[in-house]
Amino acid sequence: MDMECGMATKVALVDDDQNILTTVSILLESEGFTVDKYSDGEAALQGLADNPPDLAVLDIKMPRMDGMELLNRLRRVSNLPVIFLTSKDDEIDEFLGLKMGADDYIRKPFSQRLLVERIKTVLRRHNTAKGAGEEEEEEILVRGKLKLDSVRHACFWQEREVILTVTEFMLLHALALRPGHVKSRDQLMDAAYDDNIYVDDRTIDSHIKRLRKKIKATDPDFSAIETLYGVGYRFKEK
Repeated sequence: MDMECGMATKVALVDDDQNILTTVSILLESEGFTVDKYSDGEAALQGLADNPPDLAVLDIKMPRMDGMELLNRLRRVSNLPVIFLTSKDDEIDEFLGLKMGADDYIRKPFSQRLLVERIKTVLRRHNTAKGAGEEEEEEILVRGKLKLDSVRHACFWQEREVILTVTEFMLLHALALRPGHVKSRDQLMDAAYDDNIYVDDRTIDSHIKRLRKKIKATDPDFSAIETLYGVGYRFKEK
């Protein structure tokens, strides 16, 4: 993958698990990325300042400086795209990380291919947002109480911002694009995952469940995403 300047896109991997550093870096390099590896947050903070990457993948739980503190320090000086690696049950960490400015998260144990696709998606959205101008106002989608800004990856319900991951945003956008039309799980997979990467039905269901939960935290009466059992989901404006 090449940047506009012709140089390879650089990804920083920050994790104290040497196996993850090795295997993921090999996969990313095979995809055309260059990779900088760091085994703790403190080393990464200095390395990211000296050799800025295009995106960073941060583990949350690390020695010397955890991923949350590293993200906090990064956000003081940079809008570098960041994807968190989290443990299975770290919902609080996930929410705080997104609130602090992480772009997405992926749970351990994870599919390496899925991580690569998330990296590509976040980079693509970040590069689109950097080039956003007034001419792109049409990228804002309004459906009743919902407003989605595709360029800036922002979601609002009743004018209050709801912090979503890239995957959740893309699923909600796919549903809201055509209110009343049913989207099967296969169609939602295609909307949220590049190159038709396979995920099972339960993965889509889990994303929808978390998406509903986040909007209900703003509006307990939220019911715009309907489940049609055995068929899929649809968005209703009213």
